[in-house]
Amino acid sequence: MKILLENIGKNFGEKKIFSNINFEISSGSSVSITGPNGSGKTTLMRIISGLINPTEGNVTYYNNDSKLENRDKFGHLGLVGPYLELYDDLTAMENMQFFSKMKRISNHKNIIFELLEKMNLAGQETELVKNYSSGMKQRLKYVFALLDSPEILLLDEPTSNLDKEGINTVYEIMENQKSKGILIIATNDEADLKFGDKQIAITS
Repeated sequence: MKILLENIGKNFGEKKIFSNINFEISSGSSVSITGPNGSGKTTLMRIISGLINPTEGNVTYYNNDSKLENRDKFGHLGLVGPYLELYDDLTAMENMQFFSKMKRISNHKNIIFELLEKMNLAGQETELVKNYSSGMKQRLKYVFALLDSPEILLLDEPTSNLDKEGINTVYEIMENQKSKGILIIATNDEADLKFGDKQIAITS
């Protein structure tokens, strides 16, 4: 897998958020995106994931040197971010079963239980998500992101709301991802930044 960003810029109305962002990343490597609050880290992550379009430039995904169409790239990526919404009025298990069926994941129940245990949510799967703490919701987002063992993992503020145990689990996930796939993180946390093989600093 490879992702290529060419001359990416984003405006909201008359306000320029950033411009001329260029980088390339391939499987077995990682990038950390950093910058002051309000610089556009989250906006760039949403552009990379395909949730919004850039004002200028292109984001291109390649698989074995073949360009992927936009509709095909979503099957290769997992995402954790503050803008990722789960269904509060469903249980954790109902949420994950719904998303697993959307992703057409076979044997999804076993995968869900394994990930719930990994994220220290085993025994909480029948609880409504609206009753989860912010830290539990963050852990559940990782269950969602990892359901289909994505080749590309995008993490926006990866350790937000997590306790020490949760942070250590996320660091294990990040180490594993960068060794076999693509890892892109957006953060200002120095401990998180070390997981990027290179840094992209957004100024404006």
